[in-house]
Amino acid sequence: MTSSARRRPSPAVYRRRRLAVLLAVFAVAALVAVVIWQPWRSGAGDAARPAVSTSPSATPTTSATPTTSAPTPPAPTPSASESAATIAPCTTSDISVLAVTDKDSYGGDELPKLSITISNEGDEPCLMNVGTTTQKFEITSGSDVWWRSTDCQTESSDQVVQIAAGQTVSSATPLEWSRTRSSVDTCDKKDRPRALPGSYHLSVSIGGIEAADTRYFQLR
Repeated sequence: MTSSARRRPSPAVYRRRRLAVLLAVFAVAALVAVVIWQPWRSGAGDAARPAVSTSPSATPTTSATPTTSAPTPPAPTPSASESAATIAPCTTSDISVLAVTDKDSYGGDELPKLSITISNEGDEPCLMNVGTTTQKFEITSGSDVWWRSTDCQTESSDQVVQIAAGQTVSSATPLEWSRTRSSVDTCDKKDRPRALPGSYHLSVSIGGIEAADTRYFQLR
């Protein structure tokens, strides 16, 4: 039998072949599309991740900066540490207190100026609060208390100082007595009773330590 006698494929077979070719083309196109699409997404993902991972990397940088650049505070000197540890508060056995007036006798218009003197009679330095919160002045005539510095005191302060062994210190600014009777109820009154001529005594205390003796003076 000759080749001309062979049957030709039917039109349906041609259509199936064309469909197969088209499907193959679509499959290749889809594969190419997937290959092209996936690298873009991974690229976008890689670009987004550094934004998240930079925070941890930035944290060591910022935390390391104070460690390397902050200056180290100087250590306290041995002398300062030793002084703070060894200097004790002043006691009555170390300190002597003296009441002082600027004169022994005052005329009718003169106002007595009152002071305190402190002496450290111990063998070691000591610390003492000599501020106005611890100072007390009192003037008496016999058993009659004429004036107290604490009756009308409006401002006070603390001042802790170191007093060396054998050192004597005095009030920086004397306290002036107006020669009138004091009372917590008459601080703002201008007509308070005036002290009469006679003998008066000044007693003082500071830091809870009283003067052993009073200071005698006269008003004329």
